[in-house]
Amino acid sequence: MSFSNPTPQDICKLLREVRSVAVVGLSSNPNRPSFHVAQALQSFGYRIIPVRPLVTEVLGEKAYPDLESLPELPDIVDVFRAPEHVPAIVDSCIKLGVKNLWLQDGVVHEEAALRAKQAGINVVMDRCMFRDHTQLCGTGS
Repeated sequence: MSFSNPTPQDICKLLREVRSVAVVGLSSNPNRPSFHVAQALQSFGYRIIPVRPLVTEVLGEKAYPDLESLPELPDIVDVFRAPEHVPAIVDSCIKLGVKNLWLQDGVVHEEAALRAKQAGINVVMDRCMFRDHTQLCGTGS
């Protein structure tokens, strides 16, 4: 069985339903793509929860070292990490009961994405949350 993303309509529906986004690998460097995407999502009204070790705050939000340290379950986990880190992130999502997982452009791990789907997690892979929000749903949520 091979992985396939949800339809554009389902992606837009997902983006309209979620409110809190745990951004795994969110950099505090304003020149990094993760910073730009998270900043844009924040401007759309999403609550950003930075997940990155050794960082205390990004975009005015307290950062956490890993998903297990979050004080609450986010509506979606958005991943800006290299593909080899995805299986461990999927393990955490399954263990914590995360319902939605987004793997950003270039973050492709088909086996882990299929495992997440089989565990009942909605998965979007190799797409940009900001770009899809803008192109599929318009700029306002």
